[in-house]
Amino acid sequence: MENLPNKLYKVTQVLEFEKRAIEDFGISSYELMSLAGEEVFQAIRLKWPNVKSISIFCGSGNNAGDGYVVARLAKEENLTVKVYSLIDPDFLTGDVLIACQHYQNLHGLIVPFDDQIVDNSDIVVDALLGTGLNRQVSGSYALAIIKINNSVSPVVSIDLPSGLNADTGTVMGCSVKADITVTFIALKQGLFTGQAPEYCGELVYSSLKLPDSVFKDALPSSIRGYKKLWPSRSRCAHKGTYGHVLIVGGDVGYSGSVKLAAEAALRIGAGLISIATHQSHAAFLNINRPELMCHGVANSQDLSLLLNKATVVVIGPGLGQNTWAQELFNTVLMTDKPLVIDADGLNLLAKSPSSNSNWILTPHPGEAARLLNCTSAEIQDDRFSAVLALQSKYEGVVVLKGAGTLIASEQECIVSSTGNPGMASGGMGDVLAGVIAGLIAQGESLIDASQHGVYGHGYAADLAAVANGERGLLAGDLMMYLRQWINNF
Repeated sequence: MENLPNKLYKVTQVLEFEKRAIEDFGISSYELMSLAGEEVFQAIRLKWPNVKSISIFCGSGNNAGDGYVVARLAKEENLTVKVYSLIDPDFLTGDVLIACQHYQNLHGLIVPFDDQIVDNSDIVVDALLGTGLNRQVSGSYALAIIKINNSVSPVVSIDLPSGLNADTGTVMGCSVKADITVTFIALKQGLFTGQAPEYCGELVYSSLKLPDSVFKDALPSSIRGYKKLWPSRSRCAHKGTYGHVLIVGGDVGYSGSVKLAAEAALRIGAGLISIATHQSHAAFLNINRPELMCHGVANSQDLSLLLNKATVVVIGPGLGQNTWAQELFNTVLMTDKPLVIDADGLNLLAKSPSSNSNWILTPHPGEAARLLNCTSAEIQDDRFSAVLALQSKYEGVVVLKGAGTLIASEQECIVSSTGNPGMASGGMGDVLAGVIAGLIAQGESLIDASQHGVYGHGYAADLAAVANGERGLLAGDLMMYLRQWINNF
């Protein structure tokens, strides 16, 4: 994904780009269709140079037209080609009909789709549904998707996997699971979050050679997170140069949460780390990490003394929601220091909502649902709308965690491109909160610390997964890789 553009757009914007290309630059719609089909066929040839046979599942729209172009090109190269059509070709119109006829002129085979077909082609191409899908997939299209997903052959989707919502990344009932998705004109925002990572496979992008002026003055709906190269430290630096992070949390039985957050802040380069935690375990919390300054706090007065020394405060990891937790939470909210609110801090905030331009909220979908008084399913159905609603209600910066983590400020929305399923284990969110706070302590703005922190957190997890696999990946395993990332190794 590193070679993909950073700008993402909604479907309506992409359709407008296509309209401009046709009306303002004289590029015919059939020419665009032909270019799209050529890009798909080239991607197949590049990935599977020895392919001998291709099956293409076609619907009725422009997506199907792209599929017929692929079929024609494959036929011209003497590959064995079979098109399974869900629509009688006699009912096709416009560019789709032209593309179909060009394929038929080569005596191309078109077979009516039947869910009992047995196909043994080397490659399966999904040209069923395009970006215009706005309802649940059903009927013969659902059966065709099931048939494609049951294939043992690699699957290539044209523009996006059929059944996936291009704006939200939500599966509309069912969706093709592609090995490669070849997408055109501009990147659709829904390809990078929600359920999309499970269905898109490798993303291949082509602008279809459209002039840059087609995209002129169009503001992206969001952008992809990007890697930052960190500058070398000053030779005159000292621990005070890089800030003081205070982690508040760790009720009885949950001391590990604050320790993970604190060590992550250390590994990311913060100068000093203090932990304000329950008195029952404060004395031995730093036995294996003596660099941490641990304090048992019984009440708001104890905590206030620590807050005065902090550059940035993390509140929530292992905090709980009892009277002790509520008192510490209320005390932290009274400070004017930058805040990172996570875990039970978010649950307490949901009970008594307020807003603050100087904080970062880091909810997972369940916590986001409580903050918006809805269900987790509703959050996942449209993660972009959810993160923007959270930011509008609570202000500051919101990090909506999950596959394709979203980071929203008042000015922009960013989609993370790092991370893997191995991160589905306890403590990962605590590490992220510490990473973000550590970057703020070193001078990063709230939005930059959030974006770079999410990127680095996922990047470290990717390195750890490459080293030893995704299963069994622990939050603590990220520490050495966080250090590598922040030092540009």
